[in-house]
Parts: sequence; C-alpha cells; structure tokens
Amino acid sequence: MTTDTLTSESLIQIEDQYGAHNYHPLPVVLSKGEGVYVWDVEGKKYFDFLSAYSAVNQGHCHPRIIGALEKQARRLTLTSRAFYNDKLGEFEKFASELFGFDKLLPMNTGAEAVETALKIARRWGYEKKGIAENEAQIIVCKNNFHGRTTTIISFSNDPVARKNFGPYTNGFIKIEYDNIADLEDAIANNKNVVAFMAEPIQGEAGVYVPQEGYLAKAKQICEENNVLFIADEVQTGIARTGKLLATCGNCSCNVSCEKKPEVKPDILILGKAISGGVYPVSGVLANNDIMNVITPGSHGSTFGGNPLAAVVAIEALKVIQDEKLAENAARLGEIFRSELNAFIETCDLVKLVRGKGLLNAIVINDSEESDTAWNICLKLRDNGLLAKPTHGNIIRFAPPLVMTEDELMECIAIIKNTLSSF
Repeated sequence: MTTDTLTSESLIQIEDQYGAHNYHPLPVVLSKGEGVYVWDVEGKKYFDFLSAYSAVNQGHCHPRIIGALEKQARRLTLTSRAFYNDKLGEFEKFASELFGFDKLLPMNTGAEAVETALKIARRWGYEKKGIAENEAQIIVCKNNFHGRTTTIISFSNDPVARKNFGPYTNGFIKIEYDNIADLEDAIANNKNVVAFMAEPIQGEAGVYVPQEGYLAKAKQICEENNVLFIADEVQTGIARTGKLLATCGNCSCNVSCEKKPEVKPDILILGKAISGGVYPVSGVLANNDIMNVITPGSHGSTFGGNPLAAVVAIEALKVIQDEKLAENAARLGEIFRSELNAFIETCDLVKLVRGKGLLNAIVINDSEESDTAWNICLKLRDNGLLAKPTHGNIIRFAPPLVMTEDELMECIAIIKNTLSSF
C-alpha cells in the first residue's frame, strides 16, 4: 500500500512511529496546496491561515515561482561555493539593491541566517570596534524566537527549547522587549556590547507589536554607542506586515524604499518567504564596512547560494513586487482587525486582537496552561480553516498575502462562528 492510498489517521501513525517527536502538529494531513488553499489526503479543502509561519506569503505553489524552479532544476542545482555559478551574483545584486544594502550573504534556513549575523557582529566587534577577544556581548530580548540551534537557545527563555540542552553559549544579555530604558542600561553597563538583535514584531511570543517608535529609538541608541542593530525579519519580512520590511515603519512607499525607512538595520536577517515556501533560502544583508569582516573560510554552507535557490528567490521577490502583496497585506489586515475587534466587543472568549498587516493574533481569555486555544483550532479545522496556537492561549492568524477580500470575509465568518460556538 502506498501513501497515496492511506488515510490521515494511518499517515499520522506512521509519522508518530518513525519520526522524532519534535513537533505537536494539528491533526490534519495535507497533500496539496494552491494559493490560499490546502487539501488533506481525503480531499477536504481548507483556508491556510498559518502560511508555514509566513513562508508562503506568495501562496502555495505559485506558478511563477514553480516555473522558475523547474526550469533551473533541469539545468543546474548545486555547485557548492567551491566554484562560481551564473545565478548567485544576479541574486546578490537583486536582493542588495531591493533592500538597500551593499552585500548579501546567502544561507538556507532562518536559524542559519541568525547564526551568521551573530558571527558577523562578533567579528566586527573585535576587528572594527576593538573589543578584546572573546569578550563580545550581544543584547537580545526576552521571549524572543530566533531558532533552536544550540547558540540560539542559549539566549532563549523558553524552558521547552532549553531544558537539558546545556551547557549554553555565553556572550548574551537578555532585556525586556519594547523597553528602551532596559536597552540603555544594558549598553551603559556593558562596555563590550557589539550588537542588539530584535524581531520588529515578536511572532512566536504571540504577535507582540512594540510601541510606536520603539525600533527607531533603539536604532538611535545603538548608533550613539557604536552598537550594531540587527533586525531579524525572517517572519516579519517580505510584505507580511504591509511593507516590504516591518522596519520600514510608516513610510509612504510599500516596496523599494526610495525615502529613508523608519529604521535601517545595520544587519538584516531574511528567510521564509524570500523563496515563497518553495525552497529553503535565507540571507544576511549588510554594508561593506560590516560585511567585509567575512573572509574566505570564515563562514560557509554547501547549499548556501546554490543556483536553484538564487533563481527561486529572485522570482519570489518579483512576485511580491508585481502583485503588490505588501499593499494587499496592509489593506486586508486593517479589515481583519476591524472586524475581529468589533466582534470581541460581544464575546468574552477573546481578550485582545493585535497585529500588523496580515500577521495577527487573538488572545484567548484563559490561562496559557489551558487547552481552550487548541480546541478552538481543532474546531476551526473542522470548519475549514487551519491555524495554530502559540503560548497556550494565543492563536496566530497569518494567511497567504494573495488572499482576496472576499476570501478574507469568508474566513472572518468562519472565525466568528467558531468562537461563538464556545
């Protein structure tokens, strides 16, 4: 019997038996995706309201991105960086000009890109700022999510990610997110700080949006103290929040920033939707005075910058521009929050709706230890919409940015009806 003839229950059992239990998926087995929709193995159709944690901003199996993948896959997929290939330079130029930096260092996953940014910042601190060797400190925020590698969990305060994985990596200072005084104190009291790294919106923490002006003030403090500002836009970037980057703030442009953005990171980390969910691609961008500390042999990846990844990423970014997906995210996000905020006035089950663009969340009026949010997501699944809880009592809603207003209103109706049934 092939997997094509197995039921969802059977496929879940196989994965449970032969796969490591490092995830707790919603019990639905998907076999097909197109645009904003996915189908399970029994053929039931759902709205995808997670978008693979914002990796599928351009929608599932976007024909242009798939077309670029297929064409390049028949020609050349991998050379390693032992040789040049004819697509990497094109990708580096395109991305550097689009995001306004001198150079791109390509990797594969978001966690790899974060690790890369940390290495760049540390070497910059030693070679440019004059920090004594092995003394560099990087400031991070509590409740962050930058990945689950050994270094990254060393500065996480999530006990599930950390427990029994020590010893941990030193060199990090944890402060409160959205707290300028904490940042000022951390820099003032630590002469060896080389960088401050933050998410413009804390996604895994429950789509926590900082106060207006927080990022700009943080960047100003960093500049005044010769500290690099690192923006982890793996989840918030590529039009998700209504701008090409969340750090673009409220500037009038939606894609390429001809005007100065609200916040220009010294180091920008991208991943997920930079490939439209078609292929693992990530990258770190910085200007020459920072990026040039990386020299041959100091960092690398066999697959990082491969020609297949380069072609896919270029097309995925062009889709964002050509289909005006940032504008669509901004417009639909306003509708979503307006409709849900009006609804919760009549519903004690939901305490709060928050977000930006099409990265939103609802906070359930229950404890983090409760299973209410999980049960709501099970009912949403039954009603044809897939979402997932985070932090126990928060449900994140992040559909593909190709969604239409009519589709969004249909989804809002599903969410309202589901919540009303509890």
